[in-house]
Amino acid sequence: MASADASPTEAPSPGADSTATSVVSESGRVRAFYELTKPGIAGFVMMTAGVSYFVAAGGEAALLPVLHTLLGTVLATGGALALNQYLERDLDRLMFRTRRRPIPSGRVSPTEALLFGGLLLILGTGYLLGTLGWLPAALTLFSAAAYNLAYTPLKSRSYSATLVGAIPGAMPALIGWSAATGTVTLGGLVLFAIAFLWQLPHVLALAWLLREDYARAGFYLTPPADRDGRIIARQMVLYTAALLPVSLVPTLIQLTGWIYFTGALVLGAILLVWTLQAARTMERVALRKVFLGSLGYQPVLLGFMLIDTLPRG
Repeated sequence: MASADASPTEAPSPGADSTATSVVSESGRVRAFYELTKPGIAGFVMMTAGVSYFVAAGGEAALLPVLHTLLGTVLATGGALALNQYLERDLDRLMFRTRRRPIPSGRVSPTEALLFGGLLLILGTGYLLGTLGWLPAALTLFSAAAYNLAYTPLKSRSYSATLVGAIPGAMPALIGWSAATGTVTLGGLVLFAIAFLWQLPHVLALAWLLREDYARAGFYLTPPADRDGRIIARQMVLYTAALLPVSLVPTLIQLTGWIYFTGALVLGAILLVWTLQAARTMERVALRKVFLGSLGYQPVLLGFMLIDTLPRG
């Protein structure tokens, strides 16, 4: 207990300095582990799985199973993303955009990241297994394996990594669907296809914007022969054009109503126009519009899907 007559101008004791430093240090450590989970991406994944569950349940989902889906998915995703940073720790040191991540910056050791990521992945998949069954747990584990054992090593070997990486990125749609239904049916596959196609113009725009940084790490996220971006431009347009009709299918198979259909049509048309504009010039401003626009596209589309799901029967 402090003395009642202590002066507010007295110098703090040496122990006070060390205590303050310790608090700041511990706070920084917690934040570093939090950053390992890439919370923005994990949040997107959790959101997609939750909306997919709701749609699969015909808009009549009980709260507790949805919470189980969200918690298990976000834990496992955070673990998979932490493991990804462990695997890419040496390459992350070479790029400007990643050199301040927890491992390259020295805030977390590689061993700590490996153990932390593995623990979260085990907890997440185990939680899904115990609360929702084997299929969502197996799909979650497959997604983590595809991300870290296929996409990650392929990035430094082949441009096809872009397509491979979109598979685990779309798996949350199937995880949520299987959590609600215990199986994977046409509706789940449609949501998977939407999530798969949505990622491609988003990732390709980013890959061209950061091509020099990626080249430092030897990543083939753009074709080596594509000097002026013409190949990337055509593919961005192709995938965005394919996304537009596919995004309308949920209404055509009576998963959603016409509010969603109208919203998906408008969103898809806007994104396609922006992609066409970027493809003509491949300038940074236009590409950033595609990147940021596609980043906003997904949550808004899921919002339309959420409010316009048709109860079955």
